[in-house]
Amino acid sequence: MSSLSRELVFLILQFLDEEKFKETVHKLEQESGFFFNMKYFEDEVHNGNWDEVEKYLSGFTKVDDNRYSMKIFFEIRKQKYLEALDKHDRSKAVEILVKDLKVFATFNEELFKEITQLLTLENFRENEQLSKYGDTKSARAIMLVELKKLIEANPLFRDKLQFPNLKNSRLRTLINQSLNWQHQLCKNPRPNPDIKTLFVDHSCGQPNGARAPSPANNPLLGSLPKAGGFPPLGAHGPFQPTPAPVPAPLAGWMSNPSTVTHPAVSGGAIGLTASSIPAALKHPRTPPTNPSVDYPSGDSDHVTKRTRPMGIPDEVNLPVNVLPVTFPGHGHSQTFNAPDDLPKAVARTLNQGSSPMSMDFHPLQQTLLLVGTNVGDIALWEVGSRERLVSKNFKVWDLSACSMPLQAALVKDPAVSVNRVIWSPDGSLFGVAYSRHIVQIYSYHGGDEVRQHQEIDAHVGGVNDLAFSHPNKQLCVITCGDDKTIKVWDATNGTKQYTFEGHEAPVYSVCPHYKENIQFIFSTAVDGKIKAWLYDNMGSRVDYEAPGRWCTTMAYSADGTRLFSCGTSKDGESFIVEWNESEGAVKRTYQGFRKRSLGVVQFDTTKNRYLAAGDDFCIKFWDMDNVQPLTSFDADGGLPASPRIRFNKDGSLLAVSTNDNGIKILVNSDGMRLLRTLENLSYDASRTPEAPKPAINPISAAAAATSAALADRSASVVAIAGMNGDARSLGDVKPRITEESSDKSKIWKLTEISEPSQCRSLRLPENLRVTKISRLIFTNSGNAILALASNAIHLLWKWQRSDRNSNGKATASVPPQLWQPSSGILMTNDVADTNPEEAVPCFALSKNDSYVMSASGGKISLFNMMTFKTMATFMPPPPAATFLAFHPQDNNIIAIGMDDSTIQIYNVRVDEVKSKLKGHSKRITGLAFSHVLNVLVSSGADSQLCVWNTDGWEKQKARFLQVPAGRTTAQSDTRVQFHQDQMHFLVVHETQIAIYETTKLECVKQWVPRDSSAPITHATFSCDSQLVYASFLDATVCVFNAANLRLRCRINPSAYLPAGVSSNVHPLVIAAHPSEPNEFALGLSDGGVHVFEPLESENKWGVPPPVENGSASSMAATPSVGAPGSEQAQR
Repeated sequence: MSSLSRELVFLILQFLDEEKFKETVHKLEQESGFFFNMKYFEDEVHNGNWDEVEKYLSGFTKVDDNRYSMKIFFEIRKQKYLEALDKHDRSKAVEILVKDLKVFATFNEELFKEITQLLTLENFRENEQLSKYGDTKSARAIMLVELKKLIEANPLFRDKLQFPNLKNSRLRTLINQSLNWQHQLCKNPRPNPDIKTLFVDHSCGQPNGARAPSPANNPLLGSLPKAGGFPPLGAHGPFQPTPAPVPAPLAGWMSNPSTVTHPAVSGGAIGLTASSIPAALKHPRTPPTNPSVDYPSGDSDHVTKRTRPMGIPDEVNLPVNVLPVTFPGHGHSQTFNAPDDLPKAVARTLNQGSSPMSMDFHPLQQTLLLVGTNVGDIALWEVGSRERLVSKNFKVWDLSACSMPLQAALVKDPAVSVNRVIWSPDGSLFGVAYSRHIVQIYSYHGGDEVRQHQEIDAHVGGVNDLAFSHPNKQLCVITCGDDKTIKVWDATNGTKQYTFEGHEAPVYSVCPHYKENIQFIFSTAVDGKIKAWLYDNMGSRVDYEAPGRWCTTMAYSADGTRLFSCGTSKDGESFIVEWNESEGAVKRTYQGFRKRSLGVVQFDTTKNRYLAAGDDFCIKFWDMDNVQPLTSFDADGGLPASPRIRFNKDGSLLAVSTNDNGIKILVNSDGMRLLRTLENLSYDASRTPEAPKPAINPISAAAAATSAALADRSASVVAIAGMNGDARSLGDVKPRITEESSDKSKIWKLTEISEPSQCRSLRLPENLRVTKISRLIFTNSGNAILALASNAIHLLWKWQRSDRNSNGKATASVPPQLWQPSSGILMTNDVADTNPEEAVPCFALSKNDSYVMSASGGKISLFNMMTFKTMATFMPPPPAATFLAFHPQDNNIIAIGMDDSTIQIYNVRVDEVKSKLKGHSKRITGLAFSHVLNVLVSSGADSQLCVWNTDGWEKQKARFLQVPAGRTTAQSDTRVQFHQDQMHFLVVHETQIAIYETTKLECVKQWVPRDSSAPITHATFSCDSQLVYASFLDATVCVFNAANLRLRCRINPSAYLPAGVSSNVHPLVIAAHPSEPNEFALGLSDGGVHVFEPLESENKWGVPPPVENGSASSMAATPSVGAPGSEQAQR
């Protein structure tokens, strides 16, 4: 059906509703499937009309469409069943059980059995889970709340829950316009034509020379309003908004200083004066003609989108439901057409190489874009010529001048993210706020000349925001951080001017501003508090709540007259609001956000007129004077859930971050002309002898490096790369394969995968709250991937059954859904008082995928994987848990490795530590059970392996890892994993991969990388234990034969990371699919997760290397052979 035909259906629905054809309205809603009338659905549920409820739903979804739909139908049928039981109508209950509920048995047989058993109870409330079931009315109301959440989260209902914004009687109006046109075409039009039919075109029979009648006079228009003044306030009835009670107005604190002779913010600060606009005009709102009807009228359409009636002034005598009032100073004189004026065409795509976290255009040279990323890189782009002028990795300029907490943090984990980049007002400086303590100020001297200006150890923890301001005509830098403070620094010499204390949570953002001659700063904290500060030591002047009460940023319009904020709650609910500064109250709340945003939404303003936000994989726009969204663009696709966005100063360019670590530049017609001008200048310049040298791509530079240079790079250099700023050298470290000189090498050749076309790989949909993936696992069912990020948040991706994926298993061929329950809550670990980025995260999944046990430095949490609800928390630190493993025979018994080197055997059911195992000297880094040998193997940061008997928990054997000669390592994780035979286990250390026999605790095979190679970050067996997948710090992945640890395939970073990607990006963890031996997934340091499979035509990773000593089909065939490190020559 064409879009116009679809719109005609909406017009017919509106007409039928206005004419009170109620049953027909809902029948058309259901049959067309275009609009789901939630009000009608609620009424039918409240009335228990279950057949009509299911019939209405059937127009939009079927039971097995997706999990949301299944849950919707299940809840309805379960309620119908319980009501039959409550009436003691057993025959009806049995009928519902057999006809309606049995379909769900194939998905959850245990649940169906439990439901069936309710028939045996005299009162089903005897079942513990149903003990709180009240009466029928309250039960329906409770269920309805859940159903609404499911419907809103169900993608099949997307864009079907809101009726289009139409003016009243829109179909009548269109017909009337047609009749007017027909009348104008009459050869002899009469003044008052008598139109009696619509079945044939109108024509006047007698000549009289009259003009066409006005639409307002036509009897077909019926209820359309005539031009006139606003109705009295009382006419608004219940629709009149009531402002929320607020503390003392903002104007009060701004006028406090005795030196000020007039308030900094008057009642008319944003163009409103009480004397000139009656109270009734401040919140013009028009009630629908029938309050009980769900069809919104179009009365809120923006003034500039409509033709103005002739002879009617802007501010007076306008009918409410034709034009809203235009306030002085806010009106737009020109007629506006959204698609033409906003930057929407993709003109440039820049490959940044890591995920942009913050961007800012130069205030004067409007095509210069400054970018900061999630791995600490900063870049300066000339978007006109597509040239990257500057590229810098994070490094501390003067480590000796840094505080000890910062030095310790950098040694423990050198990974750093950029939280904010921003230019000074004149563009001579720019500042970078990092996730670790530091603010760096650079001076910019044109072209690619950037110099170090000031480095400030600003806050303990992360520096969350940064801004420039001019108090007392002196350029200052304002910072805020995790230590709950705001600080003001002299931008010239870096000395601290002020420290503002008063927030009770980490400060998320700052917004400096001035009114007349008063300078002040707004700040927001992650508990939702907004405070305001003058440049003195008198404390905060206000204390307000931000909508969402979590991560909020504030911004003024370019002319400084209007204040906005954008915030996202912990549950993913986002808000953009305009504030009334003089009252300290929310003036208007903008509509149109996704119900559950998948990241913290960023916003920006432009031209004193438009707001933009990155949400729901697109950019959404609003006119500042209209709460309804103006339009949205997806920038030709490829955007993350909550893209980062930034306008240039004149609003002609818009930078937006992409899923593949890139940036798209959107332009309007002015922006396209600007870029073409610069492109031509760049082309002309390149033809002159003085043409500037192009920027060197670090990847191509790395590829050009000589093998001698590679050989000189050692693991120790890599380990401190993040600290000394030479992180780019990580890209230079490539593992090399020296083929054996025997004749076998002529027959067999290592499979090298260097191009994306040589394998199947998929980067999973991202969540921008994530900085790096610390733990990763496929669910046991094989249809989902669970990740634990370093910020203590869990991410769950689920694959659905479809034509392309008939079994619903995880695959690199079909993208999954980043899944959340209908409640929108996240599984977030307790972090106590620790920084989760510095904690050792760990988790373990139950065998039936129902529960995950997890910790990120705080208490251990037990989560329900279906609802994401926290079932229990226990074991508060110290000591903190560092590794978790479920007992193979009893899910209630878990082994917990601790950071104090002990292992605690804990019974969840009775909340009791059964045994405490002591044998390691440093924190526990790995645990694995063998259900055949009845042992627990543990590994620690002390490079020691221990074997414990699970019957009495005595230590049977212990052995230190055989670290290759000449290799010195810092405290490094050692991981263990049992082979499928439950007799051998894999040991993973940054210096080696080894296979151990358990009973003797002997190393039977060991593979050691070459000295010049990057350290191993993680490794795992394939599900059939025939392969070992290993990841490296240089982002290479190697596939080994498990039987002899011979390398058979190498996947280079270029096969899955975009060209020019930051060399800081590397896999931290690798996970194998539970039933597909050739499928694995990587969790990366930039927060990405990639799934890999070989090409379908290959169906395996390379060819097995030649077998040296008999069969290599099982571990039993590989006795202890050779010296450790005998396979070293392979890499």
